[in-house]
Amino acid sequence: MLTLESFEEAAEIVKQVTQETKLIKSAYFSELTGNKVFLKPENMQRTGAYKVRGAYYKISTLSEEERAKGLIAASAGNHAQGVAYAAHKFGAKAVIVMPTTTPLIKVERTKSYGAEVILKGDVYDEACAYALELAEKEGYTFIHPFDDPAVATGQGTIAMEIVQELPLVDYILVPIGGGGLATGVSTLAKLLNPHIKVIGVEPSGAACMKASIEKGEVVTLPHVNTIADGTAVQTPGEHIFSYIQENLDDIITIDDDELIVAFLDMVENHKMIVENSGLLTVAALRHLNFTGKKVVSILSGGNMDVITMSSVVQHGLIQRDRIFTVSVLIPDKPGELVRVASIIAENQGNVIKLDHNQFISTNRNEAVELKVTLEAYGTEHKNKIVQALEKAGCRPKVIRASL
Repeated sequence: MLTLESFEEAAEIVKQVTQETKLIKSAYFSELTGNKVFLKPENMQRTGAYKVRGAYYKISTLSEEERAKGLIAASAGNHAQGVAYAAHKFGAKAVIVMPTTTPLIKVERTKSYGAEVILKGDVYDEACAYALELAEKEGYTFIHPFDDPAVATGQGTIAMEIVQELPLVDYILVPIGGGGLATGVSTLAKLLNPHIKVIGVEPSGAACMKASIEKGEVVTLPHVNTIADGTAVQTPGEHIFSYIQENLDDIITIDDDELIVAFLDMVENHKMIVENSGLLTVAALRHLNFTGKKVVSILSGGNMDVITMSSVVQHGLIQRDRIFTVSVLIPDKPGELVRVASIIAENQGNVIKLDHNQFISTNRNEAVELKVTLEAYGTEHKNKIVQALEKAGCRPKVIRASL
């Protein structure tokens, strides 16, 4: 049972391995939404995510014999690091099964805590099935990432800290993968103050909890497809589902493109790196249909590898028209390239890349194609440059940018 007493016990125990993640008032999101928005930066937590809370509390409840058998877990990364770190603290062996798609940074950091890492399956559910096989075969004690009331209790300590710091909080936004974090946070929030609304946020490509709530029972999605790898779960937790049904007030689903925008929002306005699953609640702020409320957005983790980060930044700049490509048709004669470059320069555009194709037409005197990739301040600036090229007779056509 997830009781107030168990949450209070967990809150004291997890202090042994967590560091304070004080709420951050966001002037940017407050102005954007018309609410008082606060960020709970669990991306700054030890191991880079909230998962250490549930893992450590769960392991603390095990007997010496259970810990001595060795611990095993399946995870896309953050639970893996939490279990590995907690096992190290208790002096126990840890084996972690991770999907083959897990970002390298999460794999390496898990190993750095002394855990043995096995890569198996394309998604969490496949990795979990293999971990359960190994637990049966080798006698390991399995630490589930979400479908365990003790794990959920540890995760719920976040709600304790939020309410202690912001007693009059109205809404808490929490990411959902399998549902452990949402279970702990929503259950404790309601125990502390039944008037607090807790909204879960899922990726559209892996909305297993939303589908389950709509059907009234746990369902398994046929497949998942999302850049939010930490929440790419096909089946939510069965043992915690009833708590979600009782305590979660709503679920918002987020498309991957929205996470890209949210990443830029966090980098540019708060100078923070938040992984895609942690960005779910940031993206959800744009979906709120109320104003004047105190809202806390839980940033669940910040473990993003540099390659993914680079890709997200590039796509985000393209989405916001900060980078775009325009195709223009110009006569094939001296001075035309300079003329186009001058028009762009006069309108404060910054050329990143040029591609000159003389073979777009059999009549080179009529037209050759010039593809120009530009940096702009945004949509309004982009349109200004395109209009200037059009006015000069360059027949511009905006096409999908590629860097």
